[in-house]
This record gives sequence, structure tokens and C-alpha cells, in this order.
Amino acid sequence: MSKHQLLQHEKIVVATKNAGKVREFAHALQKLGKETLSLHDYPQIPDIVEDGDTFAANARIKAKTTGDTLGVPVLADDSGLRVTALNGAPGVYSARFAGEHASDGDNNEKLIRELKRLHEQGSLPELGSLDDGSQLLSEAQFVCALALYDPATGLFIEAEGTVDGVITDKPHGDGGFGYDPLFWVPRLNRGMAELTKEEKQQISHRGEALRVLLPQLEQA
Repeated sequence: MSKHQLLQHEKIVVATKNAGKVREFAHALQKLGKETLSLHDYPQIPDIVEDGDTFAANARIKAKTTGDTLGVPVLADDSGLRVTALNGAPGVYSARFAGEHASDGDNNEKLIRELKRLHEQGSLPELGSLDDGSQLLSEAQFVCALALYDPATGLFIEAEGTVDGVITDKPHGDGGFGYDPLFWVPRLNRGMAELTKEEKQQISHRGEALRVLLPQLEQA
């Protein structure tokens, strides 16, 4: 992708309808001086089947499908949660862990239920508790794969980021989305959903992936 080909577009379309993700991407991409749009601005785009077996594959699928339809560069992500005690699940199924149309609350409830069941069976080591009495259930990792696709060239620019944490049995904070309320960040001694937008951008999986991607976009 040449610099001219990327910069001739005043807009970057983010291939998501998730309002939380749109806010995070818009905040990070504002330094490029481009307007950030999302699939909410293009209701004609049908739901995209994410049938890849990795986060990176799903990001490429979303970016290419949307980019080829709109004819402009599209940034897509696929992100999710890998829980050690669940052998990496829910992984690429994070958004539909509790069912095809599950809400964040549904997914969080199922996650706690599954981990508590394993603890009750004695299948997991005890990780202790937090000062407020919340139990630490399992080590976990958030993963984010980004893919920016240019339909003019058929090329991708890609990046990945991760952040390590621990799943708790009670939510902490209300500033995040997805599994954020249950994701405790030991190095900050706070929950992901307790962080400000700026703090989250500094340490999150999506923030790390964007820090890898943005220099590539500026140099493209």
C-alpha cells in the first residue's frame, strides 16, 4: 500500500458495530487526521460470517469483505479472551460464548459459572482473592488482531496485541465492555473496566495492537 493510496481517503471505516470498539478506534486514529466511520454508517453491509479459526483470519475476512463492498480502506479487528483454565476458550467464540445472540452479561455469567464449576470439582488451583473478597478464578489473556485492507491493491497491514490478567468472580468497574468487568490487571491492581479510556489505551490488547499498527499506517 503506497502512502498516496492510503492518504487519498479522508475516512477510515472500522468494520464493527460495537460502540465500545468504535470509541477506542476513533480515539487512537484521530492522530491520523481522518474521520472514523463504522458499520453503523453503512447499514447496507450485511452481517459478516467470521468463520476463521484464528483472530487474525477473522480480522482479514471482515476487512476484505467490507473493503471490497465499499471500495475504501477498512480496518477490522477480531479480539477475544483466552482463559487458561478453559484451555484457551472462549477464544474466537468470545462474543458468542453463551450463544449466537448472547449479551455481554450472558457471556460473563457463563464464564463465571464454568470456572466456579471447575473449582468446585477441585480441577483448578486456588489463586487467592482480592482485598474486597473477590475470588481469582483463572489466569487469562485478551488478544486483538488488526487488519487494514486496501481494496485498490489487495494488500493488508496487520498487527496483534495481548494483555495478561486474571478472571475474577465479581465485576470491577463499569467503564468497559465485553469481559472487561471480570478481567483483573495485576500490574495495575485494578479491573480493566475501572480504567479511563486513556489508561486502557496504554495497556489493553487493542491499544498494543494499535501501537504496532499506527506507525505502519503513517509510513505506508
